[in-house]
Parts: sequence; structure tokens; C-alpha cells
Amino acid sequence: MKSALEIAQEAVLRPVIDVARDVGLEDDEVELFGRHRAKVLLSALGRLRDRPDGKLIITTAITPTKAGEGKTTTSVSLTQGLGRLGRRVVLCIREPSMGPVFGIKGGGTGGGYAQVVPMEDINLHLNGDFHAVQAAHNLLAAALDASIFHDNPLGIDPQTVTWPRTLDVNDRELRRTVVGLGGKSHGIPRENEFVITAASEIMAILALAADLPDLRARLGRVVVASTHDGEPVIADQLRVAGAMTVVMRDAIEPNLVQTLEHQPVFIHAGPFGNIAHANNSIIEDRIALKLADYVVTEAGFGSDLGFQKFCDIVCRLGGFVPSAGVLVTTVRATKSHGGMPFAELASEGLDALRRGVDNLEAHIGIIRRYGLPCVVSINNFPTDTEAELEVIHELAVGAGAETVVVNRGFAEGGKGAVDLAEAVISACDRSNTFHQLTPDGTTLRDQIDAIATMLYGADGVDYLPQAEADLARMDRLGFGTVPVCMAKTHLSLSHEPTWLNKPRGYRLPVRSVVPAAGAGFVVVLCGEMQRMPGFGRIPNFTEVDIGTDGRTVGLF
Repeated sequence: MKSALEIAQEAVLRPVIDVARDVGLEDDEVELFGRHRAKVLLSALGRLRDRPDGKLIITTAITPTKAGEGKTTTSVSLTQGLGRLGRRVVLCIREPSMGPVFGIKGGGTGGGYAQVVPMEDINLHLNGDFHAVQAAHNLLAAALDASIFHDNPLGIDPQTVTWPRTLDVNDRELRRTVVGLGGKSHGIPRENEFVITAASEIMAILALAADLPDLRARLGRVVVASTHDGEPVIADQLRVAGAMTVVMRDAIEPNLVQTLEHQPVFIHAGPFGNIAHANNSIIEDRIALKLADYVVTEAGFGSDLGFQKFCDIVCRLGGFVPSAGVLVTTVRATKSHGGMPFAELASEGLDALRRGVDNLEAHIGIIRRYGLPCVVSINNFPTDTEAELEVIHELAVGAGAETVVVNRGFAEGGKGAVDLAEAVISACDRSNTFHQLTPDGTTLRDQIDAIATMLYGADGVDYLPQAEADLARMDRLGFGTVPVCMAKTHLSLSHEPTWLNKPRGYRLPVRSVVPAAGAGFVVVLCGEMQRMPGFGRIPNFTEVDIGTDGRTVGLF
């Protein structure tokens, strides 16, 4: 089979203006970036405001292997399958970060014949949104240090600075740094850190802002440090939030591209799933829900991360009520949770499948805990045997799934996902009792405890001394009941990446709690979770190059 890049490069794309017209956008609501990508102006939402919303479908997954299990491929093929059934559908996804694109995971546009295109443009810069977020974030960092350097009029305590710098590249050497070296003319030395751009609070703000004035207000509320008296210092006090908003003026507009089968795709914002809130923008979802009968959106990593954050943060702030959840599982991931080594996952392992079912059962339970119908989609790999597919189907039904479908979208595109599309339509037609895990006004401790015990399966939570101090500070700042955004490994239901299947008999360690006042939540750091990834021994970038014809070659 051809590589994903070869399939994408050979695809015949429709002019994006035609894609926009077909979905119901007017020409003056679309700003073209060439023939095959565009931005959607926010004026479209005003025109469409009184239309009823379509059905909202969340795609999530079980705990993946380190290579991922095809959640984006499933989201794209489901969209293509709904299109083949004649349904008016829009796919909403996040923008890829170049960290994982050049790291272990590769691109974020699907694979095989279930792709979003033009995939090279999407995986590398797209329409500049990530650069705008990075520039706005670092402008705030520079303004903060400049204020301290120039006589410190706000009385900032340099030892309390919490605002890092950011870069959209995996670089572990930047996790802990020292800035301001070189003498008095070069700044005041202090410790600092970098986070990857997808983990920046500015990215979360972009994803959660309702419009441009709301973006401006949220940027102004960002907490960067404390004064010597212990009072918070925010971006508005540094008089930089207005300039940050100007930098991001175009970034707030969603991007429009298409699937290989020409269904419309909105792609906007890219907060990471394990260290941020893991979902695309509220603006993107709102426009899509007004245009389509069915909107497919994808939450980052497993249901313990992106799905939980979509339900408890995005739906709470955006006012969304989803209709169904699609849980992606694979034979190979289930075998991995059953103890089969990663290098052997291509071989048949029925016993390993049966041992690994607890992880699948836990994720089905998470979706149903939020009151939604659960459709299990088995993402078919060429190495899967018929016996394995039969066993995992049986296990999923036994674990509580209402519908189980084998999805062959990678190899067959929308044709291979028609069964999944029909199952999702049926699930959306059923009534549901969607609700958040905890009600509005729940304390941070109670929210953390509920997520840890009810979703992760922990026996309880242990707060390290820094976390205890942070929680007390959150109460003083008035953040004691805002939503929490858990930062933990995506490779386990627990905080420990080596603990597979469904870990039992442990307590969740919380090491710190970081305010994200502009985003409207606090970030809870569990275990050794880092907000700046590092490259592995053989990253994907070693395979990427420019061919003699000027086109990209290698892996995405």
C-alpha cells in the first residue's frame, strides 16, 4: 500500500471555496490561503446564530500504545462514511504540533485513505496559528522580564515568576533554563523554563475564547508572577495583552480544509491531550454545529484525558451537549495491555487480548459515566486476524459496549466506515443523560478526587507539599472551584506510563497546581509529567527531506 504522504500528494482536491459553498458558507465569510485552505471569518457565526445545532459526536480511544491507535483516522473515515450516506457532516479537529510531527507520533491528519488534506500544509505551519500563539506567549514573557529589569514598578518578586517561554519543537534541554546571564545590561538572572507551544496557556485561551473581545479579556487575565506582597501579577498590568491580541487577530479564525473525499474539515487550535485540555476550539465547534447535521470532533488521547476534558471543560464553557461517544480500540493495543511486548504485536495473541480487556472495559465505563451512548470502533490493522477480530468484538460487548463495529477506513476510506457511520447515526437517535462528572462549584480537591477515583481507578490522591501550597494559593486567588485540567501520562490510566491495562491499588500523586486564569481552569500536574517533550533516539524528522522535484519525501 502507498504511504500516507504518497496518497495525499496524488489526491485530487476540490477548490476550498467550493467546499465552503457546499457546506453553507458565503464567499465573504471565507478568506482564501491559496486554492486548498482557507480561514472562516467569525461573521459566519453571527449570521448562523439562530439555526438549530446538529448532533455532536466525540471520538476518543482506549489507552494507546506509544505509536497511537488511529483515532484521527477513525474520525476522518467516520466523516467520510457519513458523507457517503448522504449526511451533511463537518469534521472538527485540532491543528498538529510540529513536536510530535517530527517526533515519534508523526502527523495529525489521519492515514491511508482516511486523511485530511493538504496534509503537508496542515502538518507544517498551516495558516500560521501556532506561530501567532508562540509569538504572543513570548511577547508576554519578554514584557515581564523587561518590567523587572526597568526598575520593577509593579514590585514583582522574580522568584515567583510562573510564566515560561514556549517553542513548537520537542527539546528536553529547555525544560529547566537560566535566563538573564551576561551582566547587568542583559537582564536579571533567574531560573526559567520552556513548554511546548501546544501546552501554552495562550493555546488553551485560543481554543476556549468565544470571540475577539473575549480573547482580549482572557489574555489580560493571565497570571505571570506575584508581587513581594503575594498579590498576582497579570498581563493587563504589564500593558501587553492588547498587543498580544493584535498578534493573534487572525489566529482566532478557524481554518477550513477537506478530507480525501471532499467533506469539509474545520481545524483550529492545538492544545495537547496529556498536558493541556486536548480539544479544538469552541468557535470551530459552534460554527460547525450550525452548518451540519452531524459534527465529528476528536478529543486528544484516551477517554481519561481528552474526552474527560471535553465533557468537563469544553462542554461546560461552550454549552455543548454531545449525542454519542465513539471509542477507538485496536487489537494491537488490547494485546499490549494484556502483556504482549510492543515488538510482537503483529503476531496473533488471543490470550493477550483476553488479558487486556480490562483497559477497554474501563474506557467504556468512562463514556457511559457521562451518560452517553458508546459505539466501539475497532480500527482494523493489516496484521489483525479474523480470530482476533471475533474475540475483541466479543470482549467489547461483554465489557458493556452498546454497539461494536470493525472500521476499515484506513484501507478503504469512507466505504470502509459506512457500518461505523450507520452505528453512530443510530446512537445519536437514542436519548442520553449527558452530564459533567461533578457539578458547578465543586472544589478543586473534590474534582481531582472524583477524576482520580471514578475515572482512573485510583484508591485516592496524595498531594505533595508544593501541591498543598498551590491549592491554598488557588483559594486565595479565587480559583478554588474552577474546572481542573489534569496533566498526566497518556500511556496509562494511572500517572505511571509503564502501568498498563487497568492499574489497581495505587494512589495518584499530585505534585503541583498551576493557575490558567485566562483559560478559566487550573492545571494539575500528576507524577513526573513534563510540559516540554523530548525527541526519542530515532525521531521522525530523520526520514523527512526535500526531493529533487521540490516535494516533501519521508514520513508524517
